[in-house]
Amino acid sequence: MDFEGVLLTAVGAALILLMIADVFHTLLYPHGSGPVGRTIMRGFWLLSRKLRGGASSVAAPLAMAAVIAAWATLAAVGWALLYLPHLPAGFSYSNDIPRQADFAEALYISLVALSTAGFGEIVAIHPVLRLVMAFQAVAGFGLLTATVSWILQTYPALSRRRALAHRLNLFREAAGTSGIAALEAGHAAGLLEGMAENVASVSIDLLSFHETYYFHEVEQRGSLPATLAYAHQLASEAQASDNPELRFAGRMLYAALDDLAEVLRGKFGHVGDTSSDVFDHYELHHRHRRPPAPR
Repeated sequence: MDFEGVLLTAVGAALILLMIADVFHTLLYPHGSGPVGRTIMRGFWLLSRKLRGGASSVAAPLAMAAVIAAWATLAAVGWALLYLPHLPAGFSYSNDIPRQADFAEALYISLVALSTAGFGEIVAIHPVLRLVMAFQAVAGFGLLTATVSWILQTYPALSRRRALAHRLNLFREAAGTSGIAALEAGHAAGLLEGMAENVASVSIDLLSFHETYYFHEVEQRGSLPATLAYAHQLASEAQASDNPELRFAGRMLYAALDDLAEVLRGKFGHVGDTSSDVFDHYELHHRHRRPPAPR
C-alpha cells in the first residue's frame, strides 16, 4: 500500500473511532456527551434562539436526527476510506458490474455493509477486508440499536421534567397567595419532600441525558424554567416556618434546588452568584416569562 493508501486508512480509522467514542459518551457514559452530538445540539439550540414561532420547539428533535445522521455519515465515510485503497483488486464483482476505483464505489460498498443489505454483487476477497466488512455490518446493527435506545431514554426524562413543572403549577393554583400556609404543616412537608425528590431526578436527568436540556417547551405550564422560581419561594417559606418537620422539608427542597443550579451552572454555562440568579438566567434562555402573581 502506498502513502496515499496509508493516509486514507488512517483518516478512515479516525472517523470510525470518533463515531464510536461519540456514541459511547452519549449513551453509555453516565455524565457525559460526545463532542459531535454536543456540538450539533448546541448549534441547533443557538439557531433556534434567533428564530421566532414554532421553530424553537422542533429544534431539539431535529438536532437529535442530525446527530444520528452524523453518526451514520462518520461510519459510512470512515469505512469507505478503508475500502478505497483496495479497489478494485480487493473485491470480486458480479457479471455486468463495472469495476471502479473511486470514492463513490467505496461509499456504496460501505453503505451496503453498514445497512446489512448484502446485495452480493461486490464481495471482498481479501481475508482482512472480509473481516472488516463483517465488523461493519455488526457495527451498523449496533448503531441502529443505539439510536433507538437513545430516543427511548430521552423522552421519559423529558416527561419527568414536565411532570415536575405541572406539579408546581397545580400547587401554585391550589394554594393561591397563601402558599404553604394554606396547608397543614405535615401535609405541606410531605408535598415539599416529594418535590425535592423530583428536582433531584431532574438534576440526574440533565447530567445523564445532556440533550434534554435543549428541548424547549411550547406551553409555559410544562416549562420547568418558568416554575423553578416558585419552587425556590416555597423552599424559603418552609424554612421560615415554626414547624420543625416543615423546616426540614424546606431545607431538602432548597438543597435539591442548589444541586440543580450547580448542574445548570457547571454543565450549561448559566451564570449567577445564587441559585435564584441561575434560575433567572435559565428562564431567560428558555424564553418563558413568569405568570403574574395570583390575586
